[in-house]
Amino acid sequence: MKIVIIGGGFAGINLAKELVNHNQIQVTLVDKNNYNFFPPLIYQVATAFLEPSSISYPFRKFFAGKKNLHFRLGELQEVVPSENKVILNNGELAYDYLVFATGAETSYFGMENVMKNAIPMKTLNDAIVMRNTLLKNLEKAAITKDIRKRRKLLTIVVAGGGPTGVEVSGMFAEMRKNILLKEYPELDTTASNVYLVDGGDALLAPMSKASQQDTLKALTDLGVVVKLNNRVTDYVDDIVYFSNGETIHTKNLIWAAGVSAKAFDGIPMESYGRGKRMATDAYNKVNGLENVYAIGDTSIMDTDPAFPNGHPQVAQVAIQQGINLAKNFKSLAQNKPLKPFIYVDKGSMAIIGKNKAVVDLPKPKWHFNGFLAWAIWLFIHLVSLITYRNRLSTFYNWMIAYFAKDQSLRMIIRPDKKAIN
Repeated sequence: MKIVIIGGGFAGINLAKELVNHNQIQVTLVDKNNYNFFPPLIYQVATAFLEPSSISYPFRKFFAGKKNLHFRLGELQEVVPSENKVILNNGELAYDYLVFATGAETSYFGMENVMKNAIPMKTLNDAIVMRNTLLKNLEKAAITKDIRKRRKLLTIVVAGGGPTGVEVSGMFAEMRKNILLKEYPELDTTASNVYLVDGGDALLAPMSKASQQDTLKALTDLGVVVKLNNRVTDYVDDIVYFSNGETIHTKNLIWAAGVSAKAFDGIPMESYGRGKRMATDAYNKVNGLENVYAIGDTSIMDTDPAFPNGHPQVAQVAIQQGINLAKNFKSLAQNKPLKPFIYVDKGSMAIIGKNKAVVDLPKPKWHFNGFLAWAIWLFIHLVSLITYRNRLSTFYNWMIAYFAKDQSLRMIIRPDKKAIN
């Protein structure tokens, strides 16, 4: 049985891991990057509190010694279901079963200027670009005498009140408090502000009211200006325009406001559901296709009784779908009955700052905040990293940051394009 997996995020890597050393199954994982990375900690790379290597690991290193797992660096161009093959930018692959685990990409809701000028927060490359941009703007602010230009360079607007937006806003606020004056004595921090903007009436909309209220208070105490029931409508000439008519002058619009799945040539339009997510049955098989599956953010399933409108696009859904599909592939190889996917909600959480976080557990309905929630967040994210090396490196960096209230990773590294082409 030949299985081709497109995408090596939470869903794809967990599917591959569960199929290790199965003598009836050969797996080829295709990804446009040669590494797996941990999206929940992207913002810590972007704010220079973690190195990129702390949250990433090469696929080939991970697959080494696993005889039935293979990696292919490439980008999917087209699927040819009638021939059971995929066309990549660098060749073709045949399959018996094809699995899409391609995740989601940043959505700008059709706003071209925002897409061109805002800083996204989705990939490891985005995080490095964001880190370099923010550090260069700090250096520019340190030498400018024009207070309006300085304010524009130091002001940060974060669009999106989900976990990423909350976490990055809290990190910026703590950097403003603990780092700017120490490392940039030329700067007047009164010229800087951190704004968090969301179109809804609460931050962390899927979480409990208690978590939403605790988060709003914690961010406000850190000095973040929270603007609810308001959304970005344009960003041009260093001016962010909002739906209520307000504007903010800034060089730094961080976009954490929305995601969308990707559509692929060869997959019929009737196989897609809401948000370009592939509609699947209870076993993650794509509707209208016989041997094509979709898991994680790129899929939508309406057969789970607790989630008739589809599952949330969160890591736990992707992980659990990857594991369940692996079990079903093993069953297929042995002509055993398949198991439908049922999502087990293990709760949700978000970190706000040092000793500040919120955690909701569904059964029983428990809510934690403050230091205990912060410790739970750290533990869960630490054990979720893919290797022991990642865990040790991240733990070491976190301990330095905790006791020193700082990190020493703020280097502006510009790769030479000639060297990488």
